[in-house]
Amino acid sequence: MASYIHFTDEQKQRANYIDLVDFLRRQGEQLTRSGREWRWKRHDSVTIRGNQWFRHSSRQGGLAIDFVQEFYGLTFPDAVTLLLGGEQGAAFKQSNKKTPEPERKEFLLPEAAPNMRRVYAYLLKQRYIDRDVLTHFVRKKKIFEDKEYHNVVFVGFDENVIARHAHKRGTYSNAAGYRGNVEGSDPKYSFNHIGTSDTLYVFEAPIDMLSYISLYQRGWQQQSYVTLDGVAEHAMLEVLSQNNYLSNVVMCLDHDAAGIEAAGRLAEILREKGYNKISCLQSAFKDWNEDLKAQHGITPIPAQEHPKIEACRDLCKELRNLCSGVKAIKSPYERLMEHYGKFSSLTQNGKVMVGRDAIAMEQLQSMASYALLAVQEQYRQGEKPVLIEQLTKELYESYHPHQDKGKLRVKADELQQDITAMNDQLHIVGIRTLDDKQKIISSYMSLALNCVKTHIFIDREGQEQKIIMQHKPNLNQTDGEQVICEETSQPQYNLS
Repeated sequence: MASYIHFTDEQKQRANYIDLVDFLRRQGEQLTRSGREWRWKRHDSVTIRGNQWFRHSSRQGGLAIDFVQEFYGLTFPDAVTLLLGGEQGAAFKQSNKKTPEPERKEFLLPEAAPNMRRVYAYLLKQRYIDRDVLTHFVRKKKIFEDKEYHNVVFVGFDENVIARHAHKRGTYSNAAGYRGNVEGSDPKYSFNHIGTSDTLYVFEAPIDMLSYISLYQRGWQQQSYVTLDGVAEHAMLEVLSQNNYLSNVVMCLDHDAAGIEAAGRLAEILREKGYNKISCLQSAFKDWNEDLKAQHGITPIPAQEHPKIEACRDLCKELRNLCSGVKAIKSPYERLMEHYGKFSSLTQNGKVMVGRDAIAMEQLQSMASYALLAVQEQYRQGEKPVLIEQLTKELYESYHPHQDKGKLRVKADELQQDITAMNDQLHIVGIRTLDDKQKIISSYMSLALNCVKTHIFIDREGQEQKIIMQHKPNLNQTDGEQVICEETSQPQYNLS
């Protein structure tokens, strides 16, 4: 009997009624007001009002779940999960029987144990938290040991010092991975410490926060710290709203792909709310507790750089070399359009034609290179010459993985929109103003960035397919066919 991911009607309704403007902003997207609606900058033919969207170019629209499926290329369960902030359905065997949903319980702290031996042993001996730091939070009743399971409980209070949130962490050696929130916890009030300085340090989890304080104890009580209970922004925003003197925010999230993306997304949310003093502080290893363990001679889990950022860096180096090796070109625009035509001919139904991945990536590299050369030409005409090194550096710094979403169909649409915008601006009749020229430059840079994103997507998808094929070899394919495929897809990176 087949299994499927079941979402309740209430969950599906909540997902479909998510405000898409708020959702897109959390994904790092930009929108502009258009009367009573909002227009999505990345897809300017798409207008949004509340949980509804409409794509004027194709005359189609719908609600939030349809939107995420269409533009983020997700399945129905993944779309609902994303809209609900990670809340998942349950895997069920198909059945005609229905069971009533349990009622949501009110928030109640678990009963405290008569002593905290296991919590102290766990946090001091396994996590290496400083004893004085731990004792401070225990005295503030922000950390205690529950009676039933001997979990360590991290408590979050509201502005009236009423407990609103509790996060539990297992202390048994065979349950080290257990963690969860007490039912009814309000995500706005997670574990924190509020000081008197203007700086707020933001962490994913309580042990990360305690580890950082243990590492950097000097004057720590004057600083403010908050945990996100993951990577949601609610607790951070609540602390900032309740303490107006906090103006400097330091992201101290995990040194891995998820942490890097979350830091970028949270920084954009803060900028939209008027905060401009935002920085990122990364641990040397995977997280701050791993740094603390390393100080005590324990082999730490290494940090993980974001693979897309590394791919972007390598690609920008290649673009710099390609552009530097090109002699003066009269019309980089014409060459760009030529390669765009070749790339478009290699894609069909939102996919690259079989065996043409490398050729498609070659066209994207050429497009990005000619876009940068066109920008250089625009600056030269304005008597403000720039080096290709400057442009590739700007291109690299403009790439943010949390903004790089969607399947190839979405990315192809973005390239088409860049081409359309670029053509519209280039064909303006009359003398171009400085603002007109800057718009042309911005269009070229946007096109170069979207070429980079599309290149990364095709390359990573190809790598994933190779891994799949290694585990599931095609027994019907002959050695000769394999050789032909490899020869056909061999890249020839040149600007011709």
